[in-house]
Amino acid sequence: MEIIEELSIQIWDDSFDHQPNYNVAPTQTMPILVYDEQRIVKPMRWGLVPNWGKHKTLKPMFINARSETLTEKRSFSDLIGTNRCIVITDGYYEWRKTPSGKQPYYISKPDQGILSMAGLWNQWTDNQGVPVFTYTVITTAANHDLEFIHHRMPAILNGANLDIWLNYKKNDSGVALETLQPFQNVLEACPVSTLVNNVQNNSPLCIEKNTASPQTLFS
Repeated sequence: MEIIEELSIQIWDDSFDHQPNYNVAPTQTMPILVYDEQRIVKPMRWGLVPNWGKHKTLKPMFINARSETLTEKRSFSDLIGTNRCIVITDGYYEWRKTPSGKQPYYISKPDQGILSMAGLWNQWTDNQGVPVFTYTVITTAANHDLEFIHHRMPAILNGANLDIWLNYKKNDSGVALETLQPFQNVLEACPVSTLVNNVQNNSPLCIEKNTASPQTLFS
């Protein structure tokens, strides 16, 4: 209910049973916010299949897309105009290289509120004519506070910028692309256990702070 109210969602497609996921991995299905005269949440598979990959296989797939080159890549350029979306999360993982190995961090808002990531979505159709909706997360340069972990971060949107990105009928692609900047609000980065390195581990233990523990999705 809090998500519906905060993001002004008008329709939630409940055709799949979404449960809390503490360790989301590519190919998994998640609730994604799109705009079609109203705000609608649809189940989509993480790993965008581009238009030129249709009617073949679910490969290639793109789990993220660099904001700086969206208009240059044919996998994304045709989607910017109408297929913009919001990936609904309350945090994400990033890995920092250290002398003893890669240390995972859980990054979230200090109040544990919704962290809305900009994305692009597409519809792929299998050989039986069944539509499969897929999405990718857009990344940008890391802000000053997080660049010690990694040089990239998801493009996180708040307030007016979220609406500009989502509502493609009111805002053209040029205006929308201007919202894809390093997030300037405060985010917390807490070291967590290497449990998150195994997708089979999916519990609150994954986001529990662990200062003792010594692949990155967002590249």
